[in-house]
Amino acid sequence: MHRLGFGAFLAPHHPIGEHPMLQFRRDLKFVQHLDELGFDEFWCGEHHSSGWEMIASPEMFLAAAGEHTKRIKLATGVVSLPYHHPYNVAQRMVQLDYMTGGRVIFGSGPGALPSDAHTLGIDPMVQRDRQDEAIGIIRRLFKGERVTAKSEWFTLKDAALQLLPLQEDMLFAVASQISPSGMTLAGKYGIGIISLGSQSSAGLTALPTQWGFAETAAEKHGQTVDRKNWRVLLNWHIAETREQAIEQARHGLLRWHNEYVNGTLQLPGSVPFTSPEDAIEKTAFSPGSAAVIGTPDDLVKMIKSVYEKSGGFGTVVGFVHDWANIENTFRSWDLVARYVVPEVNGYVRKLRASQKFLIDNRSMFQRAGQAVMAKIMENDAAAEALKVTSSPRIAAASAAVPDLAKARASG
Repeated sequence: MHRLGFGAFLAPHHPIGEHPMLQFRRDLKFVQHLDELGFDEFWCGEHHSSGWEMIASPEMFLAAAGEHTKRIKLATGVVSLPYHHPYNVAQRMVQLDYMTGGRVIFGSGPGALPSDAHTLGIDPMVQRDRQDEAIGIIRRLFKGERVTAKSEWFTLKDAALQLLPLQEDMLFAVASQISPSGMTLAGKYGIGIISLGSQSSAGLTALPTQWGFAETAAEKHGQTVDRKNWRVLLNWHIAETREQAIEQARHGLLRWHNEYVNGTLQLPGSVPFTSPEDAIEKTAFSPGSAAVIGTPDDLVKMIKSVYEKSGGFGTVVGFVHDWANIENTFRSWDLVARYVVPEVNGYVRKLRASQKFLIDNRSMFQRAGQAVMAKIMENDAAAEALKVTSSPRIAAASAAVPDLAKARASG
């Protein structure tokens, strides 16, 4: 494995009931926490219905997050392009790039919630074509072109950006579910992908074949795609022990699935869990489970397994949820940064090798200790101090040079 990037994806999925103002503030503190822990990317999305997802403008949220962070990349996950005039999207992303010091990743999608499209009067059948069309226009604008174009849903007349992105080449990424459409679009433009469908067992199973769609489309359109620009989304909650993780997540997981996934979204094939124990078992401990509820070691094992089965990707992105309370959620991400990231990326490998070398070759270093004690014994005051000391360590060190100690005692 090459070194992976680590990120977080905030939809957000917050249970209804908490004061929205406090939720926004807590989410900003969460981004700041991730930045301090050294995470590479933070993603947040755009939704206009469902109640559980109340960020309507990821650009506004990320602009605020930029003022509380220093190095983490800030990504729209995603801007639903069919909902907006592409020229306005381009201008907002350029402004965001400057306001965050060039830390923006432009993630786009066709729109995830049918209720959002219904609210805006958009036929779901045209959403993916509109996303494709908008990406083409926005990429031309970012290159500094003056664009005239007329579509059935937008018009541009001699349109050019008066300010180009701060980044010379802003990173683009498209959302991909289990279907090949997202991967195909990424290949067409030679841009990145964030695989959202990998949160399910079916999505994980599909990963090995997904990349082929991107490569096929890239070849067709004269583009190239790089696995390092592929991001895979996973679910987890981590604690010091598996028992703690289960206890912390069980009730929140049950509520999230039954009230949101099953009750609000009514995803095909989804059935409610019957108890917290049922939720834990079917989410994390049944064959083909797509989530980890356990220890840092459990998550390391999961990431390495998904990486191997998929053929490789560049960044693993954790889905942000409220399975646990605020304190334990923050602690979970802290444990990922402290123990999962260094283990996956090999940051502590040489430290372990150095320790093992010292243990395995201890005899090589005994003569060095004897040399130090010999020098000490040459000094009268030091030798006298050794006679009266009660330290077992010093006494043992004196025994390492018995001939010199005996000679000085008799002389």
